[in-house]
Amino acid sequence: MKLYSGFYLMVMELKKILFLFFIPVNACTHNAFTGKKQLSVYPESEMQIMASEQYKQFLDAHKVIAPQESLDAVMVQQVGERLKNAVIAYYTKRGLAKQFSGYQWEYHLIDSKEVNAWCMPGGKIAVYSGLLFFTKDESGLAIVLGHQIAHTLAKHGNERMNQSMVQQLGGIALSVAQASQPAETQGLFMNAYGVESDAGSIIPFSRNQEWEADSLSLQFAMLAGYDPHGAISLWEGMKKASGKKRIMEIISIHPVDGKRIENLERDIEQVEKQHPE
Repeated sequence: MKLYSGFYLMVMELKKILFLFFIPVNACTHNAFTGKKQLSVYPESEMQIMASEQYKQFLDAHKVIAPQESLDAVMVQQVGERLKNAVIAYYTKRGLAKQFSGYQWEYHLIDSKEVNAWCMPGGKIAVYSGLLFFTKDESGLAIVLGHQIAHTLAKHGNERMNQSMVQQLGGIALSVAQASQPAETQGLFMNAYGVESDAGSIIPFSRNQEWEADSLSLQFAMLAGYDPHGAISLWEGMKKASGKKRIMEIISIHPVDGKRIENLERDIEQVEKQHPE
């Protein structure tokens, strides 16, 4: 039995090595939103199915604040809807409307002191009530949600999920991974999209991914009718509070420094020139 187990592990490691070797040829696709090539082992349709399942489980396990109970929940719904319409219009003009196939947008406010927000494939969005202290108003919230939506459209979370699945589970089919190693697969998925509550376990986005999401969030906010200058006060507030434990969840994935704020100021000028009132 021990001999069989050892042989099985050896085969799995060999499979992982071969999979990693062939990734550049077989698993790199062109992202229609960013124009870049990126690792894409699993189809978007599969990622959306898993997102829908995990989103439902998350909502069932947490207290969701309904719009009937809170004006903050109403605001989350309204900002989410305006951003959705702006994003779809923005990309439809560029002939990319089909990229939203399968999207079923949802926006929910979660009763939690954590400072966090995220967006899964298919437009599954969650905002934690602790974040609203920092966003202050609709413009600040629009910047955060636009940023999360940008990560999803640029498939940054998908890249992190793909990389983690290849490294830890050998790149097996997503359906097989969910059936054979459900806890591990769910953990990798939730980690990839910043859902984990343990900030130390979340894989941070790369600097380039952050800048890309920042730039797009300004475009989305502006097109949805919000003031992009809200990004400066938002991230400056995040920077000042970065030493506090309750804000570590979002800072661990979206680090703030002087260079980031400087880039935002530059990009706001460009966005305003592109979309004059």
